[in-house]
Amino acid sequence: CKPKVGGSIPSPGTSQTGALPSCPRPYYGWGAISHLADAEMQFRRTAAALAAAALTFLVAACGGRPEGTLVPTQAVANASSVDLLVATTRGDAAPGPPRGPFPACPAGECQDEELPTMRALRLTGERQLELTDIPAPGAPGPGEVQIAVKAMALNHIDVWGWRGMAFAKRELPIVVGVEAAGEIVAVGEGVDDRKPGDPVAMYGARTCGTCKPCMQGRDNLCDNVAGIMGFHVDGFCRDRVNIAARHTVPVPGGVNWVNAACTSVTFGTTEHMLFDNARLEAGETILVHAGGSGIGSSAIRMSKDVGATVIATVGDDEKAEKARALGADHVINYREERFESRARRLTGKAGVDVVFEHVGPDTFPGSMFALKKGGRLVTCGSTTGVSSTINLYQLFQQQLRLIGSFGCRIDNMRSSLAKMARGVLPVIDTEITLENFAQGLERLESRRVFGKIVVTF
Repeated sequence: CKPKVGGSIPSPGTSQTGALPSCPRPYYGWGAISHLADAEMQFRRTAAALAAAALTFLVAACGGRPEGTLVPTQAVANASSVDLLVATTRGDAAPGPPRGPFPACPAGECQDEELPTMRALRLTGERQLELTDIPAPGAPGPGEVQIAVKAMALNHIDVWGWRGMAFAKRELPIVVGVEAAGEIVAVGEGVDDRKPGDPVAMYGARTCGTCKPCMQGRDNLCDNVAGIMGFHVDGFCRDRVNIAARHTVPVPGGVNWVNAACTSVTFGTTEHMLFDNARLEAGETILVHAGGSGIGSSAIRMSKDVGATVIATVGDDEKAEKARALGADHVINYREERFESRARRLTGKAGVDVVFEHVGPDTFPGSMFALKKGGRLVTCGSTTGVSSTINLYQLFQQQLRLIGSFGCRIDNMRSSLAKMARGVLPVIDTEITLENFAQGLERLESRRVFGKIVVTF
């Protein structure tokens, strides 16, 4: 007879479960508690006391030793979210060192303040960020990994969330951060292709993994996506996070944390736009808008990497010089001349094959005019507004193709990291700390950047 009490309680709003390290004192009788509100903690204490009493009865009834051996919660940290495991046998030794007699913690020995916490940056209101301590995650559940976050890149979606965009359906406070990389520190049951110590980049869309698009590898078209981490639900701007192992991609050797943090949004989005959607090929000409932005600078490098001719737009002469240094063949200061007219002159009035668009109403009509007959415009964003007008006659007479693109497939992250490994790297503007996160968003909002702002942990 081996009585056992188990079970798990999910963290509020998530499917993640697990146990925290046990009471540091040698005498205790119940497992630790993770991610619970005060009322839930009180409930767990009451339930644990009842369970302890029941176990004492079972031990006596089964003839086991009344002092029963407790398995430390730490020793089963990689089990399937087990909170308490009591081994009472007639001769079998429980795994792990003996933890002493059966009674629960003496009064005052396991106070709430002894539960592990971690840093997290949370959005509490419009343009209001709070760096605070929150409960650390428990052991990863089945199919999950726990990751120590090492670096996180800022994006315009972070700015939109910070400003309080009306279309974001979420509840505050929320942990921010959409794009990140880190090191696996624990794996859950059933995870065989990841191990502690592995560096990984993280996919922030909470896709189901079972619908037809997911099964086809078209993750960003998931029928049942549960939101984007850092925008709809808690994100990556915290010391540790538990996520599905399938939402991680191994980082190859030679790629540092700062560059790896730019995988899912910065490089993945660009990869998906240029090669899945626009089908950019060697010898073609591409017009890249906002060449000083994170994805704009990435588009310049990726386009040159495949042998395309690049025309980039920027907002000042300093950025123009930096864009040329990245490899742009032609640079247009859109504040001084009409980019569409210049692009047509540079192509002998033929127009460009592809436009890399993510600015929106301020550039969209001109972007269409800059295209050659049969040209492709691919867009992933609209930082200057949500509505624009188009010339329908131009659309069908010139047989243009307008392509919407959102996020990326997980496979785009793999190909992006492969590019980084051979030297095609994101452009880094600044590395900042968590304490300077808000200032980073302000710089990004005002476009006083060239490349990426990355938060290091």
